[in-house]
Amino acid sequence: MDAHPRLVQDRRSVRAKPLKALHVVSTVWFILCLGYLLIMDLHRAGFRWWVIFSLSGHSVVLILVLVSLYLFALFRGVSQNQQIQLEHPLTTSDYYMTLYTAAPFLGGAAGCLSAVGLDGGAQFIHRLTLGTFVATFVVWVILDPALALLEGYFPDSRKRRDERLARQEAERLEREARRRQVLAQVQETEQTHRKLWQQALEPYAQELARLLTAEPGGFLKARARTVEIGAEAWRLGGIGCMRQLREMTISAWRELAASEPSVDYLSHWWDGIGTWRGPNS
Repeated sequence: MDAHPRLVQDRRSVRAKPLKALHVVSTVWFILCLGYLLIMDLHRAGFRWWVIFSLSGHSVVLILVLVSLYLFALFRGVSQNQQIQLEHPLTTSDYYMTLYTAAPFLGGAAGCLSAVGLDGGAQFIHRLTLGTFVATFVVWVILDPALALLEGYFPDSRKRRDERLARQEAERLEREARRRQVLAQVQETEQTHRKLWQQALEPYAQELARLLTAEPGGFLKARARTVEIGAEAWRLGGIGCMRQLREMTISAWRELAASEPSVDYLSHWWDGIGTWRGPNS
């Protein structure tokens, strides 16, 4: 019987921790070896030590930033690698990942073996660092991408990849369907509210239309009553209800005065009620 999926995931997480630590250490070792090779090549080219260390100081900062980004991408990609293990059973296996992360140390060991019989510590260190660089470059830059690309053409891997892409597409369509459903529900609810508000707001709209077409001498009283009605509309349904009342009032104003309103008094007088803001706010 297969193990529980959660237990399998926990086991993979436990095995991934040593690989992460090994990869960090091997990356740091590779950078040190690469820095040594660059410094020695600059020295052989005739650069003075103070120039070399000056250039190295700026390079260290750049290298640390690049390594930080690389390790961040590595750790963030672990969950994605777990999702495509079925597509790449070789390059995601523990044995291969161990070989991949230990490549700098294996290259350094090969360099040490090639330095057996040579005189001088400088030649030994040179072979050590050169072996580290060559092995790391071959495994990380050439071998790993080539194997991953080749592995993707296997029939089973292509089948798994198609299944994953189909599953992702189905999930995307399902999310879009849910969003459309929620939007439809919101629109339906809004239409229901507008129908209910239509009945409750009709007397207020007629009263406001009469107040706004009154003589200028009665504007103070009209303004006070307009503010009271606006506050009532806010309590009834918030800003949406106030907008609907304004639209109904303008329509009633047109019927009553047989003309377009020259000034939008409602927008000015309702300023500060709830979230309503006038044109000059």
